[in-house]
Amino acid sequence: MTEHPALGSPLGRPLGKLYLVPNTLDFGVSTDAAPADLQTVLPLQVIQIASKLTYWVAENAKTTRAFLKRVDAVVPLSQALQALSIVELPRPQKGSKATVAPPLDALLAPALQGADMGLISEAGLPAVADPGALLVQAAHRLGVTIMPLSGPSSLLMALSASGLNGQSFAFVGYLPVDAAQRNLRLRDLEATSRRHQQTQLIIETPYRNQALLAAMLASLSANCRVSVSCGLTLQGGWTRSDSVTAWKQRALTLPNDVPAVFAFLGV
Repeated sequence: MTEHPALGSPLGRPLGKLYLVPNTLDFGVSTDAAPADLQTVLPLQVIQIASKLTYWVAENAKTTRAFLKRVDAVVPLSQALQALSIVELPRPQKGSKATVAPPLDALLAPALQGADMGLISEAGLPAVADPGALLVQAAHRLGVTIMPLSGPSSLLMALSASGLNGQSFAFVGYLPVDAAQRNLRLRDLEATSRRHQQTQLIIETPYRNQALLAAMLASLSANCRVSVSCGLTLQGGWTRSDSVTAWKQRALTLPNDVPAVFAFLGV
């Protein structure tokens, strides 16, 4: 948490806070069941804070409104949903370099005027495997206090459930879509994992879950430990950890519409 008590807004009043509000992990999951009660996933304090915030920055305004409807069912919103300000993060321009950050200072205008704000991801913790990290960076630079709130992180939950090394691990994000480049990347990561005894964490778009698992089983060594966590916090969610050899002996078809986290450890 960072605080700059000497800094104030242009009007001389104290700066607002930027709350990092966790989301559920069921966004975009195809299910016939009604969404779970938020209190089964999020602490009540998080829901209470979310219900009071009137300024939001989000990846997607529509899904944020859906989240706030679920909040309202537990703790009534301080204002009508239609009265809340929900501003979307700018999408990266195609062909732009990843190192060039879009200007985000304007999104923090309410905080600079003294109002508290919320930053929310599509799933899990904001700014973790999430473009919201750039807004947090801007908030630090402007002296806005950052208030992270407790909630689910699919990466850490998958690591915890994997039985792999939780003392040293790396999140490497998405692998190349091209098969040859992906296989090369997997072999490089396995060499790093074996050398440092470091668990490697990977995510993929759900419809490519099966393709990634097949690539891992084809590229990694027979004794390499592979773990897949699927649908964490959802009804029927599971984790399986085994050697590559054992995975091949007991085949498993992954769903193409449920998020999964992949992990492996070279031995």
